[in-house]
Amino acid sequence: MMTTSMNPKVDAFISKAKKWKEEYEKLRKIVLDCELTEEFKWMHPCYTFENNNIVIIHGFKEYCALLFHKGALLQDAHGILIQQTENVQAARQIRFTNVQEIIEKESILRSYIYEAIEVEKAGLQVNFKTNTEFKIAEELQHKFAEIPALKTAFEALTPGRQRAYLLYFSEPKQPKTRESRVQKYMQQILNGKGLND
Repeated sequence: MMTTSMNPKVDAFISKAKKWKEEYEKLRKIVLDCELTEEFKWMHPCYTFENNNIVIIHGFKEYCALLFHKGALLQDAHGILIQQTENVQAARQIRFTNVQEIIEKESILRSYIYEAIEVEKAGLQVNFKTNTEFKIAEELQHKFAEIPALKTAFEALTPGRQRAYLLYFSEPKQPKTRESRVQKYMQQILNGKGLND
């Protein structure tokens, strides 16, 4: 029995979906049955408890998923939570490739959603890595040594902007690519701007 009201923006999202429509509808019903508030954030159905994000429904080319905002704190008794990339610290997904998988896991999904609500009620927080725990690309370290003002400007950036640069600069396997990325964004760092500013 659905006791939570449906958000018209989510209705529109599902009706426009070219892929995963049936899966979205089933996931939506399960989540709403868990008495979360349906909102629309980041262009996706988002479900909250007392204004705190619990889970998002989203789709990709190969799968659709339930993404738990604090999934790293869930017990994952069934071993079904997936960390999207090594740099994702808090969120975890449960992925599906067809509606039958959702139907078969319905009771498990409910238990994970209720556990996520309990995590929120308890006020638990994910311990995020500090920026000092992220790898600093050798090419960036060389530029810091060459141009002390660059290091000073980098350290003056917000932690989120620093993290975005650290991840972006260390991502390529080729040193030449890392070097060109650092070179390209030096002035932006000196100007106190983030990667996407």
